[in-house]
Amino acid sequence: MKKFFLLISLWAGIQNIFAQAIKPVIVIHGGAGVIRKTDMTPEKEREYEAKLKEALEKGYAVLEKGGTSLDAVEVAIQVLEESPLFNAGRGCVLNNQGMPELDASIMNGKTLEAGAVAGVNKVKSPITLARTIMSKSEHVMLVGAGAELFAKQQGLEMVKPSYFITTERSEQLKKIKEKEKKDTKSDLDISNPDRKYGTVGCVALDKYGNLAAGTSTGGMMNKRYGRVGDSPIIGAGTYADNNGCAVSATGHGEYFIRSAVAFRTNALMQMKGLSLAQAAQEAINFMGNLGGTGGIIALDKNGNIAMPFNTEGMYRGYIDANKNMLIRMYRD
Repeated sequence: MKKFFLLISLWAGIQNIFAQAIKPVIVIHGGAGVIRKTDMTPEKEREYEAKLKEALEKGYAVLEKGGTSLDAVEVAIQVLEESPLFNAGRGCVLNNQGMPELDASIMNGKTLEAGAVAGVNKVKSPITLARTIMSKSEHVMLVGAGAELFAKQQGLEMVKPSYFITTERSEQLKKIKEKEKKDTKSDLDISNPDRKYGTVGCVALDKYGNLAAGTSTGGMMNKRYGRVGDSPIIGAGTYADNNGCAVSATGHGEYFIRSAVAFRTNALMQMKGLSLAQAAQEAINFMGNLGGTGGIIALDKNGNIAMPFNTEGMYRGYIDANKNMLIRMYRD
């Protein structure tokens, strides 16, 4: 019996040493697209930097206190969902009827469990609903009214759709609709930079060696017909696997779905033996060659970070294993 307890103690000690050897890392993005310094006021630039910093610090604080990568991802994304600066949660873009339609997903790199939600506008935090779907149901994705009923039954915070709508987004929708009246070549024309704004996402590595990824968005401005992009699609906008990497994507969702960008990055690491940086860039190149635009944040179990994109900018940042913080917005 003493030998048994001795083995238990030794195993617990080994696990503790292993946990202490892994240093937490967190990476976030606030969307990729037409992001130019020439279009940004110093005041607005500081607003974006401050909110990205807040998301990083709150997410990292969870990791430092021994929280899981899933906990950190959820907390960091909630910060961005609650800021009208980004296209997620409050201040998201609006559909053709002037209503919000929110999507989100989250994935556990240890177990490959995942949760996703699409087309909701009465749940305050879509990323929390996605995680609740993963942990409290047998399903991966719920949509629309059914997802909202599930959220209410689970006691999640509910809001009116008007909570998400801001004057700025309403004005942007009005401008796009006026442009469509003059140029009717396609109701999916995205040449107008007001059409698409920053999806948010986070990937994290905790001290237990587990990866997680999450993504949340309002989708595409002026979207019709119940359109759903890549953000809630596991393998397209979100993926996490401890044996490869964690990925969150942002950009023109149709191309990310067709390219399975998030899973592709992971698969290139595991099946071709590419480094994280090589795999992430190759996945973006593949998507770009189809005509898509956007970027990803990616993180592996060794704490390596990649943030490739093919647009003019991407709101992005990280706190690495040495506690160094970096926040960037533009290509340079």
